[in-house]
Order: sequence, then structure tokens, then C-alpha cells
Amino acid sequence: MQFINLTRRLEIGANSYLLKTAGHNVLLDAGLHPKASGLDALPDFSPIGEEILDAIVLTHAHQDHVGSLPYLTRRHRDTPIYMTPATARVANIMLHNSVNVMTRQREDANIPEYPLFTHRGVELCAESWELRPIGHAFHPNDSSRNEIKNMRMRFFDAGHILGSAGVLIESEGRTIFYTGDVNFDAQSILQGAEFPNEGVDVLIMETTRGDSPSAKNFTRAEEELRFTKSIQEAFDRGGAVTIPVFALGKTQELLAMLWKMRHQGFLPSVPIYIGGLSSKITSVYDALTSNTRRNFPELQLLQEMSPYVVGGPDIGSLYPRKHCIFALSSGMMSENTLSNIFIRQILEVPHQSLFFVGYADPESPAGRVRRTLPGEEVALQAGGPLLKLKCHRKEFNFSAHSSRETLLAYAVRLRPKTIVLIHGDMLALEWFRNSLSAALPQTKIVLPEPGQTVDL
Repeated sequence: MQFINLTRRLEIGANSYLLKTAGHNVLLDAGLHPKASGLDALPDFSPIGEEILDAIVLTHAHQDHVGSLPYLTRRHRDTPIYMTPATARVANIMLHNSVNVMTRQREDANIPEYPLFTHRGVELCAESWELRPIGHAFHPNDSSRNEIKNMRMRFFDAGHILGSAGVLIESEGRTIFYTGDVNFDAQSILQGAEFPNEGVDVLIMETTRGDSPSAKNFTRAEEELRFTKSIQEAFDRGGAVTIPVFALGKTQELLAMLWKMRHQGFLPSVPIYIGGLSSKITSVYDALTSNTRRNFPELQLLQEMSPYVVGGPDIGSLYPRKHCIFALSSGMMSENTLSNIFIRQILEVPHQSLFFVGYADPESPAGRVRRTLPGEEVALQAGGPLLKLKCHRKEFNFSAHSSRETLLAYAVRLRPKTIVLIHGDMLALEWFRNSLSAALPQTKIVLPEPGQTVDL
């Protein structure tokens, strides 16, 4: 049994991993790197070579886990791709949107390889999708559609975004559990993960927040209260609140949080603006209320919150009127996105407010703004003007990933024979390696280098 890390770097990026077991090749996720472009944004699929991929398992629909799937399946057209039904609904939207984004970038950024796949390529890829519900054990099929009887899989709710799942794979008399991205704590909509608590030999675990210790006595309830008071203060100053958000996951959790604030009488009925992609994904969240473990199962976000939907052609004329909330993607304020363009209007205005509610890569425009001191200058685009940070800026912790302390406690409770650490920057990976080595001296801790083959 072997594990090969197909990422190009030790960081959070184009997640993809090859598991070789019982004479079969199983691929875990096929992402696209959010910071890279062109072919460099892909995982390094070269270790697969001319070998047959028997099955692909997709844990969720964020771009860093699904974004290269149609590119990969051009060479592996017959390989079945396993995911939850909710992931399929969201992945279809995300991949078609990715085609549109890459087509624009081909011209705007002069990237000749783009698009890496077409809308037709997404449709052909989707013909191989095999949907399996959470908790249902199944034997996967190989590329010839023959059942692999010496292998069994089962999805577990990962609590990260709609449809997200960890996957348990039983093969060669052992059990391997791949967490994907996981959150054990309840969010505004989604309930926390429900993962196996015993019987796992090999744990393949994400480490996203390994470089960030949790604040002492932190609770989500207290953070939501601080967020509520900050919005009230922003409105009292006569300004608007602008929040860069990811279209998938963070937008829907934010809308649910704002609904709770309104329902509890802390927030008046104010105009809320979201992007077109966010609206499409929110409609899937609304459609699947009865098919997912969630808080407020009857809550229909679009109906209750009635957000205004903003498209690309509208953003140039959108004005930050007072007592409004602008929840615009992208969460990292990437160039030419709604949030990047809109925030240029508020950055130098003292009575305006800019709130960050999730992760931002330090080198992204959002990351640069977050580390800019008040009164200092920052550029939101390459070659663009320098703007002074004069607006009110606040940061909140509403992460969709488990804290490092919670993940560490889970691994210690599980006590697997081997732990493979992935999906983290170097500091995060090292913290987990050191902490797990101390807590589980009998467990083999593996930090696989890109392209490295690890015997499990």
C-alpha cells in the first residue's frame, strides 16, 4: 500500500493524492492552485504516467480540491468519480464558473494555456460522476465498471461546506481515513463533522490551521456577538460594511449569521448585496435543506434575506451607501473580482468598514490589506494605484476548518498506526508533526514531500 503526494509544493494548493492499494490506483481529490496560473496551477499528475486510474474520490467542491478534475479526466475518461450528491450539485456550478474565469484570464492576463478545459469538458467529466450518500458503504467500480470487491468506501460528514466528506477506505485488511477539509464545530448552517472514532489504521489529515493557536477562551458565540456589535458601530458611523467572502461556504454561513442577528432583534432589515456565483450556490444550499445535517433546517436564505445580486457589469456603478452590507467575492480579494474592485471605493473613507471573516493568503490582496497599518499605503492590483488604509478594518474568526487543538485531540483519540500530514503551510505541518510525535510516540508520522512515494 503506497501514498503519493501529487501537490507541487508543501502548502495549501492543488490538493491531489494517489493511493495505490490491492493492485488498484485511487485518486483522492484533483484541485487547482488558487495562487498559480496556467499549467503550473495543476497538481503534478506525472507519477500516474500511463497507469490506469481505477477510481477518483472527491471530498468537496472547493477549487483547490475539484478544479483540475475535467483536465485530468480527458485522459481517464472511463474512471468513475465518487462524491456526495450535494458536492455534485455544487461542483457543477464551480467548474463551469472556472471555465468562464479562465477564458477571461486568457485575454486579461495573457495565459495561453487557458482555459484548461471547456464547458463541454465539464459535461463529459460529469458523465462519470457516481453519487453516494453520507454513511453508505459501497464497493467502488474500476475503469471497466467492474466492482472492486476487495475494497470498500464510506463517506462521513466533514462539516466544512455543503456536501463535504471524509472518506474511509477499507483495503488489504486495513482502514485508511482521509479527512479532506474538516470542521468539528458547528457553524451558522452546518453542524460539526461526524467522523469515525476507532478502527482507523492510517489517518490522512489536513493541517490548515496548524500555525494558528486558538485564542484563550475563544467561543464562536462570543465571536458572533463581537461581529454583531461591530456592524452596529459601523452603521452608527454612517457607513456601510464590506465583507470579502468566498462564494462557496462563507457566503451562505454569513447570510445565516445575519439572519440570526435579524431574528434576535440585533440587526434591522438592511440591504445585503452578494455576487452572482454566490447566489447560484446559495440556491443549492436552499434546495438541499432536508438532505443535509444543518441548523435551522427550514431556513431558506434567499427567501428570508432577499439579497441583491451583483454581476460584473454592475460593480463599477455600485456605491457603498450607508447601512448596507456588501458580502462580495472573492474572499482573498483576487484581482478583477467583485470585492477587489468595490473595496477601492471604501479603503480611503474613514466612516466605511471592512471586515474579514475567513482565511486570506498573506500574498493575496486581502492578505496585504490585513497586514497594512492604518494610514499606510497598499496596492490592490499589480501596477494599480497605492491607496491609504483609512477605513475601519476588523478581523473575525469564522473559519470552516477545525482548530489545530481540536484536530490534534481527534488524532490522539483515534490513535492510528500511521498519520500522513497534508494540506498545510510548512509551519502548520511542522507543528502537527512535533505535537503528534510527542503525543503518540508509537505512531508513525509522515510528512510526504511532493512526488514522494510513501509505503503505508
